[in-house]
Amino acid sequence: MRKIKKNDDVIVIAGKDKGNRGNVLSVSGDYLLVGGINKVKKHQKPNPVKGEAGGIIEKESKIHISNVALFNAAANKGDRVGIKTLEDGRKVRVFKSNGEVVDA
Repeated sequence: MRKIKKNDDVIVIAGKDKGNRGNVLSVSGDYLLVGGINKVKKHQKPNPVKGEAGGIIEKESKIHISNVALFNAAANKGDRVGIKTLEDGRKVRVFKSNGEVVDA
């Protein structure tokens, strides 16, 4: 079970975007694509077949999973996540600070 999943609200704890929040768009291995975080400029050639214009575009780049923390709305800060097994055998994610269940 992954500690950070797609559509989670995360906060950046290290790097140039430290303190910014965003929504996880995709997860691939140890890297995340977070909306509005780690923006880079890419020089792109025009592609008339796809209808793409050329020039300098700005897009999100991947960020390592160790540089983000799951956002805890109750504490209003980033928090570490653990995995707990319930009585019925389901595994759920819980915040380490207060033990509150992340998944419903």
